[in-house]
Amino acid sequence: MRHRVRTVSSIALFMFFLGITIAMPTIAASPGFAAVTPGQALAFPADTGAHPSFQTEWWYATGWLDTPDGKPLGFQITFFRSATGDDTADPSAFAPSQLIIAHAALSDPAFGTLVHDQKIARQGFGLAYAKTGNTDVKLDTWSMVRATDGRYLVHAETREFALNLSFTPTQPLLLQGDHGYSQKGPLQSEASYYYSEPQLRVSGSVSRPSHPTGRSGTPTSVSGVAWLDHEWSSTILSPDAAGWDWLGANLADGSALMAFKVRGRNGGSVWAHAVLRDASGKLTTFDPAQVDFVPQRTWRSPRTNTLYPVAETVKTGTLTWQLEPLLDDQEMDARDSTGSAYWEGAVTLKRGGANVGRGYLELTGYQKPFEFQNPTKAAR
Repeated sequence: MRHRVRTVSSIALFMFFLGITIAMPTIAASPGFAAVTPGQALAFPADTGAHPSFQTEWWYATGWLDTPDGKPLGFQITFFRSATGDDTADPSAFAPSQLIIAHAALSDPAFGTLVHDQKIARQGFGLAYAKTGNTDVKLDTWSMVRATDGRYLVHAETREFALNLSFTPTQPLLLQGDHGYSQKGPLQSEASYYYSEPQLRVSGSVSRPSHPTGRSGTPTSVSGVAWLDHEWSSTILSPDAAGWDWLGANLADGSALMAFKVRGRNGGSVWAHAVLRDASGKLTTFDPAQVDFVPQRTWRSPRTNTLYPVAETVKTGTLTWQLEPLLDDQEMDARDSTGSAYWEGAVTLKRGGANVGRGYLELTGYQKPFEFQNPTKAAR
């Protein structure tokens, strides 16, 4: 369930500042873009690559890293591809038919807060692209490439930190929803194509912030476990949606849990869904009535004054999961570029007081409910 409305809003604002004017997409698939429909079989490895006929797409990796000093880290890196609606037949190399956007973040308890960075560019000139046929996305010096053996190679270097990681699959792909057709609302059109790769084995290095300057320090060898989502669509959520809570978790026994709740503007639930795959591959799915996120403890951001439920109880049927953050301050403050802020961070999972896994929690729409409007009007 990743960045759906926030990404559309961010892309719209970025497009405006780049001099690209488009209309915001409607609930149904925007004219000229491919639609998500049930019953469409996904094919691999081709579908690990880009789908340029759809409006929005992202590759999203999160995970926990173990360092030699025994102090855990959380990380996130996301690459977005967005079709602008510009004429694809335009032969100009400067034609802005696709945008590539990337976010990266590191949660380091020693630093006490989340550090993050973001980039954006028009696709072209070999500097920014999302290729078809296999995962191969690049933005300047940041990249995510899927090798022929299924491993992912990830590189991102910022002023404050750097990620040089390899993700090795240990389990089959997890097709979300109905064989990859993932409904996000009561309407059939409110959906995406969505699969996950949980329980990825991580190796590589991380350069952590060096105190007190905040600049990137020397590389530290790391190992760990990651979760990768790949999702594409041409739609946005219902106008009744205010935001969502989303969880992707790798459990210690080899199981994988994904759950989300789309919150309504009236405080209720627009839609919810969860899936639990045990280590043997058995799937258990949970319908909207069986899934809920219940706040247990809140944290207020000193930057945005936003109150986030950083500790929550997630209910999936008869199962109850307690979430606790690696650190409270894992807010992504992107107001200067996207006009919004959200909380996205590493969490531990407990059941009955016992640690059962680690994951990532995303909390959006708490700073302010999502607004759907033309980007040119929003920027005035």
